[in-house]
Amino acid sequence: MQPARKPADLDDFGPDAAGDRRPSKASLIRLGVAAVLVFCVLVSLGTWQVERRSWKLDLIQRIETRVHAPPVAAPGREEWTGVTAADHEYRHVSVSGTFLNDRETLVTASTELGPGFWVLTPLRLDDGSIVLVNRGFVPPDRREPASRQAAMVAGETTVTGLLRITEPGGMLLRSNDPAAERWFSRDVEAIAAARGLTDVAPYFIDADAASDGPGWPVGGLTVIKFHNNHLVYALTWYGLALMVAVGTVYVIRQSRMHPDAP
Repeated sequence: MQPARKPADLDDFGPDAAGDRRPSKASLIRLGVAAVLVFCVLVSLGTWQVERRSWKLDLIQRIETRVHAPPVAAPGREEWTGVTAADHEYRHVSVSGTFLNDRETLVTASTELGPGFWVLTPLRLDDGSIVLVNRGFVPPDRREPASRQAAMVAGETTVTGLLRITEPGGMLLRSNDPAAERWFSRDVEAIAAARGLTDVAPYFIDADAASDGPGWPVGGLTVIKFHNNHLVYALTWYGLALMVAVGTVYVIRQSRMHPDAP
């Protein structure tokens, strides 16, 4: 039987056997360079969010001004190519014409009144052009035109409301299916094609509540909401940048305070 072997001491293997755990000067330089780069990126992201917040606040102010301004004439045919979301969306407009009630389209909606449909009806103007008008919301039991005959306005009428930009394709994961009459977004071009309409404005109008009067459909339900979390995001990025700076300084100071630490 061999005698028990004495546990080896790290000193038996030489002074460098345990390894030198103190970061080398080259390592500290690399750490500093990486930290500076990360710090700059994080600060840039924070500054970008501050700029986005300023832009968003300006947008909200402009939209609020448009919504509450007196109605102006809706863009005519000669202005259609210049209609953009930035310059025209939510502008309070007015337009006169005759509803084509037999070509209305129901678009799935979820409102403060519950689930149901938006009623989009073509309005033919005196010059022959057409503007789609979202006359408002109806619940499922008012889907059929026969259940709201009183709202089928005949003859010349004037509509006031908010100009909205077309919503092509569908909403989120639900695509419009014109063949099956399943509409999830107010896609002006697709609706016009499905209804055999030509010379149609590239926008639609969300009618005011006063445009239809009492009963169904109910207008004036446009939701104007803009997410503005940019300040939170900016503070998050700046906070991360500060953590990187503090952490890097701490590591470097600790290394200098304990130069002989193994």
